Amino acid sequence: MKRLLTFILTAALVLSAAACNSKESGRKKHVFRDIAEDRATATTETDPTMTETDVTVTDTVPTDTDPTTPPTTPPYNNGLIKVGIVSLDPNESAYRTAMDKDLKETFTKENGYDAIFAYSIRNDDQLSYARNFIKDHCDFLLICAADSAGWDSVLQEAKAAGIAVILYDREIDADPSLYYSIVMSDLKICANKAVELLESEGLPEYNILHLQGIMGSMAQEARTEALETKISTNSDWCIVGQKCCEWDEQRASDYVSAMIAAGEKFNVIYAENDNMAKGAAEALDNAGISHGVGKDVLIVSFGGAYWAMEELLAGNWNYEVLDNPFVAAYLDSLIKDMLSGYQTPNNVTMEVLGFDAKTFTFEDLEKYGMK
Repeated sequence: MKRLLTFILTAALVLSAAACNSKESGRKKHVFRDIAEDRATATTETDPTMTETDVTVTDTVPTDTDPTTPPTTPPYNNGLIKVGIVSLDPNESAYRTAMDKDLKETFTKENGYDAIFAYSIRNDDQLSYARNFIKDHCDFLLICAADSAGWDSVLQEAKAAGIAVILYDREIDADPSLYYSIVMSDLKICANKAVELLESEGLPEYNILHLQGIMGSMAQEARTEALETKISTNSDWCIVGQKCCEWDEQRASDYVSAMIAAGEKFNVIYAENDNMAKGAAEALDNAGISHGVGKDVLIVSFGGAYWAMEELLAGNWNYEVLDNPFVAAYLDSLIKDMLSGYQTPNNVTMEVLGFDAKTFTFEDLEKYGMK
């Protein structure tokens, strides 16, 4: 049967002209492939926590797309947008767990989606999952890549099939014309936010113990650069001790204990993740040094783990900055905009989430704390 293709939802058909006119006047319209009207017989129920063997290849990739023909036929799949989501292991960290939960709460049938999830920390597995999603006629492919290399062929296959690809959280080394958008936190902006929060304390001098993550990682480089840039232009900011503690709580505790025993004077702990901040706080406690709001030593950390933000709520830590895991609303908005026919931005930077213990609430903890 000849495939007539459309990317228009049933919901999009009832959008009012007023809603469309509210978009920025300079944005251009996309033209999308249609969804084959006879694909209902080619789909199967797929478990949302599928593994590689759970993916059923049910048809070939359509090749008869006509980019000049506007979509006119009603959507298949009971009006649901079929989305294949390729992601990393949600158990890797509290950050990953929070991101996965956020995605699953957004990409639901109630919100207009038929979403299928596939997880792996191996790039080869992820490439295989993505190809299966293409063959299974997903309308959108959302990818959080395990590795930045090796994606060109898969993205070319998706483009040939008329499938819109959106990257999130991780960049890849591929021609930007092969995907529509990328949604990410900006690590440098997040790091600068931590320094801004620390500066807002207004201390007469900042004598800082700097606990670094694994050297050369993107997060370590961004968080170190922000602090060192501030210090290079402010004479009242000084690093009195700097140590690579490799994100590890015990290494951080041992280092801070050693600095205390050596008689080093400091009033700020700048920890590049929550585990190291926890180790530093333990060392301070063991030495009888107070820390937190109105205390001897300020603690600023990165991460957003629920237990760490409990420390913030209790006033034991001063500042917490999150690399935003709440990506789903951004992806949902992009997809709905694209289906409405509007050009989407190539790069979307998510809001930086930075919290001050003096204004942090229990509601903030429940909303943003990553369990």
